[in-house]
Amino acid sequence: MKIFSKLLPASKTTLVLTIISSAVLFALLGVITHEATKAEVTVNHNGETTQLRTHADTVGELLQTLEINTSEYDELSHPKDTALANGMEVDYQSAEPVHVVIDGEQKDYYTTADTVGEFFEEQDLHFKNRDEVSHTEKDPIEPGMNIEIAKAFQVTINDGGEKTKVWTTASTVGAFLNDQEIELGELDEMKPQASKQLTEKTPVKITRVEKVTDVVEEEIDFSVVTKQDSSIPKGERKTVTDGEKGLVTKKYEVTLKNGEEIDRKLIKEEQQKESQNKIVAIGTKEEEKKVVTQASNNTSKSSDSNNSTTKKSNTSNNDSDTTVSRGDSDSSAKTLQMSATAYTASCSGCSGITATGINLKANPDAKVIAVDPNVIPLGTRVWVEGYGNAIAGDTGGAINGNKIDLFMSSKSKAQSFGRKTVQVKILE
Repeated sequence: MKIFSKLLPASKTTLVLTIISSAVLFALLGVITHEATKAEVTVNHNGETTQLRTHADTVGELLQTLEINTSEYDELSHPKDTALANGMEVDYQSAEPVHVVIDGEQKDYYTTADTVGEFFEEQDLHFKNRDEVSHTEKDPIEPGMNIEIAKAFQVTINDGGEKTKVWTTASTVGAFLNDQEIELGELDEMKPQASKQLTEKTPVKITRVEKVTDVVEEEIDFSVVTKQDSSIPKGERKTVTDGEKGLVTKKYEVTLKNGEEIDRKLIKEEQQKESQNKIVAIGTKEEEKKVVTQASNNTSKSSDSNNSTTKKSNTSNNDSDTTVSRGDSDSSAKTLQMSATAYTASCSGCSGITATGINLKANPDAKVIAVDPNVIPLGTRVWVEGYGNAIAGDTGGAINGNKIDLFMSSKSKAQSFGRKTVQVKILE
């Protein structure tokens, strides 16, 4: 100013200062006016609050000023063409991408929800408690998060014969068994296989297989051994020694399917007690024969041809013994009509010893028949039509009543004989 004062007159200096002061004042007034026309607003963006003054006329211009790009999924408290007013509060929430996979099918969403539960409600997605959801409803929404849902379906399972329906979200048969805590034994059978895909149309069948050991005690029947006894009347039987049954232990491996036996295999057999034969004595003692003495008078007359005198001769009595018994003539024999079959001593397990002790294997040509002792006593001699003279020396389980069984020396002869009705004559 001193310079200007030296260079300029006093009046001119005053003018210049006035001009400069006015310019500065107008500048300050412009600044003040510009600032005074700004609107003061509050912006809440994704949880962050910002207060600012702006000359923007609308909400949209405000967002552009803040370099905020919006989408149709975002949440904005005011339409973009809303005029800004001093003290306005603008809320803006940008939408986050969320991927939802339901039973393997993916769908993409955008949401401004804070939690998974709010997102489901927003998108009208509803699931049941038995469905499997990867996140809880309280979990916060995160950008780009994946939410997986497996909807439950019913599966029919037959476990060891018991059928039930079960809800599951498993994708394979093996996963289903794990979810249900179903264990398979080493021998168990299952259809379909564990690796197969599971759907509501896939019935699961488990056959429970087990092998157990079964120990069984079985009695062994005793044999009947006969022997001839001359002290017992012929045809009578007397037990000398009672028979005792033996005992054998058999161990079986038993296969069970669903509790039912399907196979039994003998794996071990031990004899605990041997059987004792029953001994029966067969009487052979003959009855005493009756003797009758008959006196006969023999009168002898002699005449003397030289003498006319007739001489009487002495008559002497001579005693003679005559045995009276049943004869062998057919006229005196008792005849029966009987059904006859044939047998042989060569069968498997046959001892060849008859009920009266005859060894048929040692005597293949013997004529022996098996009879019912109540019809024909053992030891009786008989004649059989087509067979000849024989002895009733054996019995048989199927020989009852008017039935007999003829011993043959070979199996072929016995088979060719078949069954016939024959006459049987009792000789003695």
